[in-house]
Amino acid sequence: MTKIKAIIFDMDGVLIDAKDWHYEALNQALELFGFKISRYDHLVTFDGLPTKKKLEMLSIEKGLPQGLHKFINHMKQIYTMEHVYMKCKPMFCHQYALSKLKNEGYGLALASNSVRVTIDMMMEKADLQKYLDFTLSNQDVTKSKPDPEIYQTAIKRFGLRPEECLVVEDNPNGVKAALASGAHLLKVETVNDVTYQNIKNRIKEIEESGLSVNNPPQDIKIPAGISTGGVR
Repeated sequence: MTKIKAIIFDMDGVLIDAKDWHYEALNQALELFGFKISRYDHLVTFDGLPTKKKLEMLSIEKGLPQGLHKFINHMKQIYTMEHVYMKCKPMFCHQYALSKLKNEGYGLALASNSVRVTIDMMMEKADLQKYLDFTLSNQDVTKSKPDPEIYQTAIKRFGLRPEECLVVEDNPNGVKAALASGAHLLKVETVNDVTYQNIKNRIKEIEESGLSVNNPPQDIKIPAGISTGGVR
């Protein structure tokens, strides 16, 4: 029987409602030079990718000068931190979920395409750092999501097999990375779906059904009718 021993969380859109912060911060930096990412392109193409990859794509598609990448990335991080300072707050449903899962003996980790300084600040502001065994940023791997490297690294660090791990993700790039790593998946729509009960329901489903890591489900979502309310 499959036994889940660790849960690995994405950050943006899962533990932190920061998708718009990254979008707005990057556009603030891009607009210094007359460039901008539309809301449609953000949701369809860029969501979940690291800033470095987004800038590379903009150079190819929109002619953004390569020489501006370093400065734009630097300014984007500054603007992102401003958003974090102003908007990032603890959510009770997340604090409750992680503390209870931790007490039950599950390994807990975070694996994000964000840079280390952003992860550390968001986890501190959200008051979640104390529940996590470790965090991984895009600076800890060679290839970012949708490549599975960051989840493979987390699984190895736990010393577990992929089928013993559950990944909580929200966007297509993260889902691809999670499934390619061989881990089980809980796909959520918003940060309010990340509750103790939803996570435990998914673990129960995996353990009772004996789902094979060699044939993982492609699109596991929160079942209809389950409350996703959270307290910010």
